[in-house]
Amino acid sequence: MTRRAYHHGNLKQALVEATLELIEEKGPQGFTMAEAAKAAGVSPAAPYRHFTGKEDMIAEAAKQGFEMFGDLMEYAKTRGDPSPLAAFEATGRAYLAFARKHPGYYIAMFESGLRINADPALAAASSRAMSVLTRATEELVAHLPASIRPPSTMVSQHIWAMSHGVVELFARGEPGARAPYTPEDLLETGIGIYLRGLGILPPEKT
Repeated sequence: MTRRAYHHGNLKQALVEATLELIEEKGPQGFTMAEAAKAAGVSPAAPYRHFTGKEDMIAEAAKQGFEMFGDLMEYAKTRGDPSPLAAFEATGRAYLAFARKHPGYYIAMFESGLRINADPALAAASSRAMSVLTRATEELVAHLPASIRPPSTMVSQHIWAMSHGVVELFARGEPGARAPYTPEDLLETGIGIYLRGLGILPPEKT
């Protein structure tokens, strides 16, 4: 871990950045407030000017992560090919890209055991980010008759679970290095099978 000296006047953000590095290095339960303070180059008491404890620091990191994640998902959904399927697939790729590029944020958001609904700001950031996937799903299933249309929230949650599984098994660390297919290929083929099984996409031509 690269030790930094606190000198730029933003103590709160310096502590968040130190927290993110420690999460990547040791996991969300593997460090203390004192270690975060040391990594930021401040006294052990300094973090308490902004945070009540380590969970509070992780929650701030997660909130910032969800804000970034929401921006990325929104950008992925609205750029390029405007078709509902293309937009839907783009959000899946954005999920993988975020997890790969920002592992500290990703772990804080999804793997730290935070009680997201206990913090209104964190809950709002999380809901806004995940709503992008739900909206993409709504557009994708809109062509189906209401009588056979699956709930968009259910579909988006299934895709979220699939995306998270691909991240955990293939997009980070050694398992990903040994996979015979790219995480993107695994996710897109899995999504295709799932959507065809629900009748959202037509069967592939043989």
